[in-house]
Amino acid sequence: MAEQSTIARSVLEEAGTTLASEAGIRMGDKPAALWQMLVLVNLLSAPISARIAMDAARELNTAGGTTPRGMAELTWQDRVDALGRGHYVRYDESTATRLGECAEQVQQDHRGDLRRLAADHERSELLSGLKGFSGVGPTGASIFCREAQAVWPWLRPFTDELTRKGAGRVGLPRDEAELGRLVPGDSMAAFASGLTHVARDGELADRVLERAG
Repeated sequence: MAEQSTIARSVLEEAGTTLASEAGIRMGDKPAALWQMLVLVNLLSAPISARIAMDAARELNTAGGTTPRGMAELTWQDRVDALGRGHYVRYDESTATRLGECAEQVQQDHRGDLRRLAADHERSELLSGLKGFSGVGPTGASIFCREAQAVWPWLRPFTDELTRKGAGRVGLPRDEAELGRLVPGDSMAAFASGLTHVARDGELADRVLERAG
């Protein structure tokens, strides 16, 4: 276990940056932050680079889409223009429509607060509710939960297939509960995110193992 803990610490040090942090989202147990995470997940769901999705999320926030109401008050063209400034092309028009629909849905069904999706602290209910938003499938719902565990302790530890693939790549257990025991609870989101980076990048995996000694 000591060796695994060392590898886990190395993952955090080399790659433990959450998507929210990279996108400039100040994660918190607050409606605005959770909405911004849902927007990012929606943007990531298209076959486009994560970097472009993050840039587009920043542009939408700058334009005023930081809350469901703010996004709904943007015109469709405002959203298209913001996506364009983030170089989110090819999918800008359909995504602009989808984000408007999501904003209306959050306002109407959840009174603007995505915490209502998880009021009973049921993981299956949360995942199901997230998949009820246009453009959010199983992968997107899992990404949201992976990030939201930073502010929802009841959700920890949360891992998805990509997280577990990364764990296996550096010799860590693929079992969710075992992974959760390797780091403090408030580091679990960063740890899970780091493992997804490791899963995608063989050179990063090698650096993690080299650092761990």
